Amino acid sequence: MKALTFKRGIFPPHGKHYTENKPIEVLMPAGDLVYPMIQHIGASCEPLVKKGDRVLVGQKIGEAKAFVSAPIHSTVSGIVKEVGPLLHPNGKKVVSVVVENDGQYEEDPSIGRPNDYKKMSREAILEKIKEAGIVGMGGAGFPTFIKLSPPIEKKIDTILLNGAECEPYLTSDHRVMLEETERVVEGLRIILHLFPGAKGYIAIEDNKKDAIAKMKEATKDDENIEVAILKTKYPQGSEKQLIYACTKREVPSGKLPADVGCIVQNIDTVVAIHRAIVRGRPLMRRIVTVTGGAIQNPKNFKVRIGTTYRELIEAAGGFKEDPVKIISGGPMMGTPLFSLDIPIIKTSSAILCLTKEETELSAERACIRCGKCVDVCPMNLLPLSLNFHSLHEEWDAFEKENGLDCMECGSCSYICPAKRHLLQSIRTGKQTVLMNKKK
Repeated sequence: MKALTFKRGIFPPHGKHYTENKPIEVLMPAGDLVYPMIQHIGASCEPLVKKGDRVLVGQKIGEAKAFVSAPIHSTVSGIVKEVGPLLHPNGKKVVSVVVENDGQYEEDPSIGRPNDYKKMSREAILEKIKEAGIVGMGGAGFPTFIKLSPPIEKKIDTILLNGAECEPYLTSDHRVMLEETERVVEGLRIILHLFPGAKGYIAIEDNKKDAIAKMKEATKDDENIEVAILKTKYPQGSEKQLIYACTKREVPSGKLPADVGCIVQNIDTVVAIHRAIVRGRPLMRRIVTVTGGAIQNPKNFKVRIGTTYRELIEAAGGFKEDPVKIISGGPMMGTPLFSLDIPIIKTSSAILCLTKEETELSAERACIRCGKCVDVCPMNLLPLSLNFHSLHEEWDAFEKENGLDCMECGSCSYICPAKRHLLQSIRTGKQTVLMNKKK
């Protein structure tokens, strides 16, 4: 069977050899836990606790006051030490709740109540997902209950489970598919229960043959679930590219997957759905890959949200040499860090610590008009032109050339022989245009 794929894209080195064969290890937090009140796309949560309060595992400590938001829960029991602005993985300071872990892990009596989703109404399932604080854990962090509640006129016939994990170095989704296979499949079944008649696809790149085999075995009796084998290419895991590869449907500019009858969910997100519905537990943990040439012993960890990046790096043996760059996430779309004293949040997929040999720090040179950035752009844009408009603050022209459609995958910067800072300038252009619109 020919592997499915999308138009254009690139083939960066995988770097997955560090951790792809490392089983997930449970890491219990040693220090204080920090919970930023924004761990999702949308409005910040409002703290429900104050300094001196005692909280329990699973207790809601951040309330979602807006529709596009998601509540936040404590992952340990202990005393609230502080409520105030602290450093977020995005580099900004946001209101956060700091909890001193008492090591008892006493649970809130409201959690842990099992449910049979087959006997639950659609509304009850969605409410459980909402109250569990589940968001897209592939990086975007969009509240999951909203994604699973498309307008009634949008007829959903395809549910895509994104197991591509196309970013170099990252292996957390791969390990989840191997080690929590049944939870992944059952989570997909819960979503399909919400959309009677829809077909489910578990989309996996062909460099994960063991995961493909396990998923095929686990779904062999499911007539409405199919394993879709994808060509290993970046950014295969992007929503629009994944949809095209599996269905050959193109999501128009300015539209959403639901407009073409599709919903895309991340692997760890559906495991969180399973935990919320079947086990009655809110989103309190995630799988994080700690990797890169600078790490002594790269690993995959199951870690409680709120644990600091520093603790994870220490648990992986620390640095065997000073890293040139530390990134939250993958090398293509991750966020560079300047501190390790920041917390793991719902969207933290990896900590990547790169050596000098793994990091190319070439000087930016003049564009040679080779067109390679155009050839690889998965959104069919003109990165060199958008770069020019951004540098010269030509915002109307930037928007006219669909600069807002850029998915910030970084393919253009990767392929550019002149090492132009294409992604950075386009990102700046997008932010400026959107800010001007708000004004």
